[in-house]
Amino acid sequence: MGSMGALARSQRVSIPGVKATTHKTEMAMGAARGTVVIPAHNAARTLGVCLDALRAQGVPSSDFSLIVVDDASSDGTAAVASRSDVVVLAGPGTGPAAARNVGARAATGEVLVFLDADTVPEQGWLRELVAPLAEPEVVAVKGRYRSAQRSVLARFAQLEFEWKYARLERAERVDFVDTGTAAYRRNAFLGAGGFDEGFRASEDVDLAFRLAAAGAKIVFNPRAVVLHRHTEDLPGYFGKKVRAAYTRTLVYRRYPRKALGDSYTPPLMGLQIALTGATTVALPLALARFPLARTALCTALTGFVLSVLPMVRRSITSDPTLAPLVPALAFLRAFAQGIGAAGAFAQGMLQRRGDAA
Repeated sequence: MGSMGALARSQRVSIPGVKATTHKTEMAMGAARGTVVIPAHNAARTLGVCLDALRAQGVPSSDFSLIVVDDASSDGTAAVASRSDVVVLAGPGTGPAAARNVGARAATGEVLVFLDADTVPEQGWLRELVAPLAEPEVVAVKGRYRSAQRSVLARFAQLEFEWKYARLERAERVDFVDTGTAAYRRNAFLGAGGFDEGFRASEDVDLAFRLAAAGAKIVFNPRAVVLHRHTEDLPGYFGKKVRAAYTRTLVYRRYPRKALGDSYTPPLMGLQIALTGATTVALPLALARFPLARTALCTALTGFVLSVLPMVRRSITSDPTLAPLVPALAFLRAFAQGIGAAGAFAQGMLQRRGDAA
């Protein structure tokens, strides 16, 4: 598993396990066999609740084993994970991609399930997550986040997820899986080489694009629900968006056509990043009374507000008191994403200069 650079740079790949099954299989709970893998770094505060929720729906069992990969934690995560029938492995401490790969190498059975340590699976989650794999052409399944948090940032994060889920439900072909709650055919996952450990985030997106390029069928099952704890503090939220945009831009460098749109990410998000950048540039010029700068600023701000209207309308229906805050929060999110994307572009330029030298 390790680095997948040479393979991932190809837009068309052949992966063992993809389109290899020609007979009908039974993957309903009770017939499927597999392993649930939870990577955990300093997750002592949340892991126990996650494990309790799994045990309430029969995991681990004779059908599904449970592996927790303690990724060099310093807070007692391993002690929380050390329960009967739970296999605890040591991760290298280099990030979730490597930790998940450690768990995948030790996994058994035909189904490989990934779950984050800050989630709480709802009853029936595993059954719903593996159910689409009853169809032999399905290679991976993405589940759904829900949140019970009431902070403004957490509610906005959930609103954004719901916006993206609506896009997934309309998609003719799904090309996106993130591993907070996901299932794969183990032979296809291993045939693809697992997660690229060069990524500290977005390694799951890279794998999804790689599988999709090989013709794999990916399914979104909105009934496979986990409660997720979204980031609630402003610096943490901002930093998370910067890092996510940075690594996602690196993925888009491998799959440039995906930058124009995938089944999960609304194209309006890219437009919002561009308009936020234009606003940031135009504002000081307008204050300095440069010609046409005020017009450019008004145009960018108007365009941004119009681009946010779909989220505002969704919020009016699902969370009315959040709706007035959505434009400002969306601007903050787009600004952070713009910083992350700019950082990835700058890193690419420096790398090309270094290679040329």
